[in-house]
Amino acid sequence: MFWFDKRYNHLNHYYKNKFGEKVVKISVDGGFTCPNRDGTLSNRGCIFCSTSGSGDFLSKRSLTISQQFLEQKNLLSAKWNNAKFIVYFQSFTNTYGDIDELLLKYEEAISLENVVGISIATRPDCISNEVIDLLDKLSKKTYVQIELGLQTSNEKTAKLINRCYDNICFEEAVSRLKKINVDIVCHVIIGLPYETKIDMMNTIHFISKNKVNGVKLQLLHVLKNTELDEMYRSNMFDVLSFDEYVDILIDCIEILPENIVIHRLTGDGPQDILVAPLWSRNKKSVLNEVDKKLKLLSSWQGKKF
Repeated sequence: MFWFDKRYNHLNHYYKNKFGEKVVKISVDGGFTCPNRDGTLSNRGCIFCSTSGSGDFLSKRSLTISQQFLEQKNLLSAKWNNAKFIVYFQSFTNTYGDIDELLLKYEEAISLENVVGISIATRPDCISNEVIDLLDKLSKKTYVQIELGLQTSNEKTAKLINRCYDNICFEEAVSRLKKINVDIVCHVIIGLPYETKIDMMNTIHFISKNKVNGVKLQLLHVLKNTELDEMYRSNMFDVLSFDEYVDILIDCIEILPENIVIHRLTGDGPQDILVAPLWSRNKKSVLNEVDKKLKLLSSWQGKKF
């Protein structure tokens, strides 16, 4: 089974089929916080999350959405001169705020030139009825993608990483989002402390059972000045090796149903704050090795679903 030149259902293939041309995501910071940081649920945040709330590569949040978009677009102009764009609200929890403020920022984003959609990173416990209504209206104007940070289906690990919601909350949010016209993308971290390969495969089965539209598979990065950093420096857990990570990715790909779009197979840790694993600086080597191994094994996404 092939998706263009890949043996898995990758994002470029999905966007090309949906929009008929190259589509690039441009990340912006909406200026929101998180209930896991502002004291509503916790002041700690998730133990792996940097002080920028996963927005380490973004423009300054003091800029407007339009200013951030244009700044990032100009940086990409040499590589993607004729592309269309999806505005990605990435940092912290982007449905956590006043509903009128959310509407203003979303509307500003979709009004920008050559923007064909919007992607919103958030938490399942921040999908209220008001948010559902807002997303429903938005989806009638443009393509809408909602990214939910699950990370793991192991409830014990969820408590360890201070996720501050249970799996039922995730399932209920997915069920409600499925009633409106949005794509649901689930974020999963591979290599969380003390998790076995079985735990990681159980998470893949869990998201498959919930019939999400897409998944981001993210290597665990240990970043400076996080609780995870303190644990790592205290030798409380080990990070995955390159070979271990690739082998786990292959297993994940083989048990994922073919219709779930793989948005990511690894990620970027900012070099100035990345503690481990240092081999992850070369993201391309991971992607190349996955392609090579799938071919060697005569395998593909969904082969063992």
